[in-house]
Amino acid sequence: MTNPSPPIPVAAADADTDADASPACVIVFNANDPSGAGGIAADVTAIASVGAHALAVVTGAYARDTAEIFDHFAFDEETVAEQARAILEDVPVQVIKVGFVGSPENLSTIAEIAADYADVPLVAYMPNLSWWEEGQIDLYLDAFRELLLPQTTVLVGNHSTLWRWLLPEWSNDKSPTARDIAKAAAEMGVPYTLVTGIPLPDQFLDNVLATPQAVLCSEKFERFEAVFSGAGDTLSAALAALVASGSDLAAAATEALGYLDRCLDGGFRPGMGNVIPDRLFWAQPEGETEPLTEEEAQALQVFDMPAHDTKH
Repeated sequence: MTNPSPPIPVAAADADTDADASPACVIVFNANDPSGAGGIAADVTAIASVGAHALAVVTGAYARDTAEIFDHFAFDEETVAEQARAILEDVPVQVIKVGFVGSPENLSTIAEIAADYADVPLVAYMPNLSWWEEGQIDLYLDAFRELLLPQTTVLVGNHSTLWRWLLPEWSNDKSPTARDIAKAAAEMGVPYTLVTGIPLPDQFLDNVLATPQAVLCSEKFERFEAVFSGAGDTLSAALAALVASGSDLAAAATEALGYLDRCLDGGFRPGMGNVIPDRLFWAQPEGETEPLTEEEAQALQVFDMPAHDTKH
């Protein structure tokens, strides 16, 4: 069981406090997602967007489009370990972030690495694995529970996903609260749990950072009509980056949730499937642009590229 009042983690400040100091570094373990919705792409973009630097360790690859996951191919644990050890011997990191890593062996390797850097906070995200085979899900969840949760500082996950995983025997007529889920996670060694997507009346969803004893912060947002891919990776990566940059956990969770809400609000559909969060929403031009004058249009014609004649 964890300490009844665990300290809220804040990443250690860099000794160099100059204005031009390097950004905080977050090492991320995740699979490549060719759709760009989640995985390493989500981690790197979200972490950079909120001002930190991602050290990306690729643990495998999805075969997927924007609508669904068809398969996943895990790298072997030696490949994962060599990537991580090489960069960790070179670059000091402020936070470790773990997404879906594909196999119990990779979870074991990452847990060993995390144990060697026990002073570094670890943010772990548990996605919905219903696309996977049941036997593989069970092996993965068991390994995550036994090996990685004892190393985890903050567990992030959707309410229904964490409920099914951590409270499979729940028999109460009412759904478990965030504190109920945090209590179950704490029994595995997790001091803080960020529970997202808790249903509320009137099409609202609550998102709660909790310990077994208290709610540290709560942010309510209106439910979007669209179906999104990559929201959980985006949130957990932003949270990791904000903690790495020196924010205390409650403030980082509040800011990360606000960031995610803006990402979803600006989401786009690049294919025929789900909407992807726009993690660079702030870089998009605001409002309608003025039409080009005839002279400006003619000047830009020198940059026209010939059309690609390949037929699709």
